[in-house]
Amino acid sequence: MEYQIPEKIRDLVPYDPISGSYRVRLDANESYLNLSKAQIEKVFSRLETEVSYNRYPDPLAKKLCTAYAGYYGISPELVTAGNGSDELITLIYGTLFDPTMKVGTFAQDFSMYRVYAQCYGIPTVTLPKREDLTIDVDQTIQQVNSLGLSGLVFSNPCNPTGLGLTREEVLRLVQGVKALVILDEAYMDFWDQSLLQDVERFDNLLILKTCSKAIGLAGIRIGLAITNPKLSRLLKAVKSPYNVNSVSQIYGEELLRDHDYLHQAARSIRKQTVKLEAMLRRLAEQYPVLGKIYPSVTNFVYLKPQDSKAIYQGLQQQGIAIRLMGDYLRICAGSQEEQQILEQALETVLALL
Repeated sequence: MEYQIPEKIRDLVPYDPISGSYRVRLDANESYLNLSKAQIEKVFSRLETEVSYNRYPDPLAKKLCTAYAGYYGISPELVTAGNGSDELITLIYGTLFDPTMKVGTFAQDFSMYRVYAQCYGIPTVTLPKREDLTIDVDQTIQQVNSLGLSGLVFSNPCNPTGLGLTREEVLRLVQGVKALVILDEAYMDFWDQSLLQDVERFDNLLILKTCSKAIGLAGIRIGLAITNPKLSRLLKAVKSPYNVNSVSQIYGEELLRDHDYLHQAARSIRKQTVKLEAMLRRLAEQYPVLGKIYPSVTNFVYLKPQDSKAIYQGLQQQGIAIRLMGDYLRICAGSQEEQQILEQALETVLALL
């Protein structure tokens, strides 16, 4: 008997990030700051003395979760570690929802929210945003409740727009909906509107965080789910036993204990983002084809040019990778040198359009 692939996933295609060799990579919202030699040597020293490679890692990643909680000033019991936020999103869909329940997402947001829901056969409802790509909180509350949604998942600040709801707006949303709110704060280290300090108060709030952006460990793959004690215990009970490997646990723990470095890194990246946005606005005045530049509270800038594909391809030909998203472009902050290269290349491309 021939095996039939389930219809719910039959048309899915693999995630395909930009591949190839580029002199400047500004497409994946990664940190441009790599670990120093001293930081790496410190980790290697611990790996030599603390890791038995023939043994499984700590199944609850207790030291990692404690270091994370210490950095953000929350209780370790609220924190569950995962192999990146993506694993935690699939865990949440697979255990807290089922195909009889509907989950709301927004029109412009992280695309994998819908893909992972589709894999589990969970229906999603796409909620609209305003014309300026911001979220109407009152309208969202009304739609979530009137449509009988069981969950609402969104990023704040938003990937890809770079826009964000204030803490007060998100609190009003959480309090107003009769649904589990999965709040992805992957980029909140660049802003100051987090709900981490409030999460324990609510039975319908689950916050996702990552070590891939401001913390700079995209290659190590660490995500965190932070929620009330009852839900946190449940996540720990249903997750894979050894989902975060020993090497990642030590890398994450070591870096999360270096508070001064993390604060400095976030400030540096944010400073470069402000410079990037200012540069794009200057070029947009000179070359109107660059179009609308959206204000950002993250480590990237979102824009809507008159011809996004031409700009994307022009930069690609000069060895610069950015993200093409339909009619929009997303460019993440780079080092001072990388952004100077981008500016020169972008001006060359725009002059030909």
